[in-house]
Amino acid sequence: MLYASSYQRFNSASFCFPRFTINFPSHFRSYFNSHFSSITYDDELLDSFDRLLRQCNGIRHCKQVHSTTVVIGACSSAFVAARLVSVYARSGFVFDARKVFDTVPFEGLSNLLLWNSIIRANVDGYCREALQLYGKMRNFGVLADGFTFPLVLRASSNLGIFNLCKTLHCHVVQFGFQNHLHVVNELIGMYVKLRRMGDARKVFDKMRVKSVISWNTMVSGYAYNYDVNGAFRMFLQMELEGVEPNPVTWTSLLSSHARCGHLEETIALFSKMRMKGVGATAEMLAVVLSVCADLATLDRGQMVHGYIVKGGFEDYLFAKNALITVYGKGGDIRDAEKLFHEMKVKNLVSWNSLISSYAESGLYDKAFEAFSELEKMEGCPEMKPNVITWSAVICGFASNGFGEESLEVFRQMQLANVKANSVTISSVLSICAMLAALNLGREMHGHVIRARMEDNILVGNGLINMYTKCGSFKPGCLVFEKLENRDLISWNSMIAGYGMHGLGKDALVTFDEMIKSGFRPDDVTFIAALSACSHAGLVAEGRWLFDQMLQNFKIKPQMEHYACMVDLLGRAGLVEEASNMVKSMPIKPNVYIWSALLNSCRMHKVTDLAEETGSQILNLNSEIAGSHMLLSNIFSASCRWEDSARVRISARMKGLKKVPGCSWIEVKKKVYMFKAGNSMQEGLERVDEILHDLALQIESRDFDDSIIE
Repeated sequence: MLYASSYQRFNSASFCFPRFTINFPSHFRSYFNSHFSSITYDDELLDSFDRLLRQCNGIRHCKQVHSTTVVIGACSSAFVAARLVSVYARSGFVFDARKVFDTVPFEGLSNLLLWNSIIRANVDGYCREALQLYGKMRNFGVLADGFTFPLVLRASSNLGIFNLCKTLHCHVVQFGFQNHLHVVNELIGMYVKLRRMGDARKVFDKMRVKSVISWNTMVSGYAYNYDVNGAFRMFLQMELEGVEPNPVTWTSLLSSHARCGHLEETIALFSKMRMKGVGATAEMLAVVLSVCADLATLDRGQMVHGYIVKGGFEDYLFAKNALITVYGKGGDIRDAEKLFHEMKVKNLVSWNSLISSYAESGLYDKAFEAFSELEKMEGCPEMKPNVITWSAVICGFASNGFGEESLEVFRQMQLANVKANSVTISSVLSICAMLAALNLGREMHGHVIRARMEDNILVGNGLINMYTKCGSFKPGCLVFEKLENRDLISWNSMIAGYGMHGLGKDALVTFDEMIKSGFRPDDVTFIAALSACSHAGLVAEGRWLFDQMLQNFKIKPQMEHYACMVDLLGRAGLVEEASNMVKSMPIKPNVYIWSALLNSCRMHKVTDLAEETGSQILNLNSEIAGSHMLLSNIFSASCRWEDSARVRISARMKGLKKVPGCSWIEVKKKVYMFKAGNSMQEGLERVDEILHDLALQIESRDFDDSIIE
């Protein structure tokens, strides 16, 4: 028998395993003294080692017990080996667990507990190895049980290989576990991860007995797959069948609404849950806080803050970090700062929350100040600015019009060897579009290709926007054509791009293609399409689009849509029709609509209407200098000098200053700027001479068309 001399070997083990090297805790020594001194049965010996291994509270104790099993020969037992594998795996030493498994003799490989232990050790992080072990187990003739199948199903779902998952489902049915509650729950979870909710629903409907976990898996599955309606239907069915939703169910339901962008409904559900007396959990509050941050509603954030205090979560790090974001996005920077400075323990997320709050509130200087303070922190490698920190500062500068500063921060980020993500790249591309920095935009495109980010929808949309706004339309079209997962923003960017380049008919063709592709236009789509019609003079098409908004797509025209229509009609010479549209608007016209009408009056020299329109602009106390200058120029063109002077004096008294016209061109990586009223930049005297010569040729009508060619 294997343990015929176990007691004698244990007693003689001291010569190779001295007492001082073991150094067991007192409760370990008591087990040795009380159990091993009189062991005569194998089961009693194994039971004692089982108790010892269960009490191991660290890898050191585990190795000490392991050494003892080796000395007395108990490690040959599949039962002891299974316990050792479990303890090593629980401590995170998977490779040590595998070594124990590999030393088990051949006859021990028929033990199912051993196989389950080693498969469980590999499931989290080593899924392929776990499935290979399952295959070996089958080859040894060991049949899986209700503990094996949930493990291998989880491993296969983590790999996401559908055919393998189907095979394992067949094994479940073949061995009669199709009604085993835990196995079927894992089957549902497997199909959820594979995004096959139809298959998950079939498995769920065939269950004879359902637990709360079964229902929760289905609700969370719909949430995971962005199906808010499916999650809500499952929740209602759960209540109808008399199963009480628990906090996990509510969290999944709230998460489904939040993930699908149904933010108001998420808050309403949370209130309903509270009215039913369901206690809020940390995970639930995390979901609701993120929704409050996205809504930027301070009052609701304060309400959730109250629940956090009542629930005893105020010292949780995640709660403080989320609250900083809520107060920051809600515009209450003072409370966000207060929460940050009150924190006894801060992590990188805390700093990122504060910096992002500053950046989104327009306080780019404070954002950069906090960023610099974080950079100076020494002795904490985990507190170095990461990609989120850098991106927040870059976006903060960019959103406030400081493009050059944003690009400088991006250069520093590259020097710090921080890899940019899609948000960073998108922000830099928007800066390139704002500055019309085409060469830099091309460099960023090269960086995107090297980083294999060309399939990212955020980056793709940024490239389309950059190329179209930088006047290089063809590369923008190529990016759009290669983009597989297009969204509404992709289509809107292309329609707007065609409009900017005067290609109104192409914009309308793209609009039709978007509809045929199953996308529903939004208000931004119609602004882009109407603007394209305006630039191309497509009056009939513009009228048709404007009518389609409300009739077919139930989109109520907003101020921007009316401004586009007024501009379209005015440019086409239909000034009276444009004026009638302004007067019949269901909403009060703003200064931009009156300015569009005023510009039409200037183009077609409709002085009487211009004076009436101008008075409307002056009555609105507009602070737009361009509208005042336009009205003044119209009066000047009609030789109404006093009226022109009166408008200019009014603008001056309001402190309005017209921004000088400005253009620039990049030649050999150097930017040359031309500003109205300023002298020519040094080194550009030759340009001035050529412009003067061209002007003379045009005036004498002796212009040579071959110059353009």
